[in-house]
Amino acid sequence: MDKEKLKEKVLQAQQNSDIASLYVLEQNAHEVFDEETLQSYYANILDLALERLTDTLESHVRMDMTDVQDFATLRALYEYAIEHYSAGEISDACALFEVLSGLSNDEKFSNSLILHTLASKENISLDDFIANIADIESTQKNGTFYISEFTKEAQKLLDNSQSKGE
Repeated sequence: MDKEKLKEKVLQAQQNSDIASLYVLEQNAHEVFDEETLQSYYANILDLALERLTDTLESHVRMDMTDVQDFATLRALYEYAIEHYSAGEISDACALFEVLSGLSNDEKFSNSLILHTLASKENISLDDFIANIADIESTQKNGTFYISEFTKEAQKLLDNSQSKGE
């Protein structure tokens, strides 16, 4: 896809607040756009996701993982939380994980985010979380956009939080 055609499609998706289409165009964006344009591209996805988050919270409903826009929104917000976690901004990541755990009607997603929240509350770094608590191989087999499978260490984390009354 040439640069002008891609820009046109991206603009159309942005005007329609269509996060899912922006993710569909992601590979093309990486092939065509320079680093600065890519940064703006992802910032726009995040802005749209934050708008949808606000709307969802104000309307007191849960996002539906089977709805393509809700799915894309949850993915964008999860990636944003992981960025914070990766950057060492653990308390910000923790707050985002906590919000996300209650945002979706998908029980597996919500339960996974509870583990993310507990790990960040315990000040476990992302590297240690991935190395000791997450089961990355099983997560990849599941094909989820989020860490969805965990080692036995995760149960210890849950048990520890329950003994603290969290």
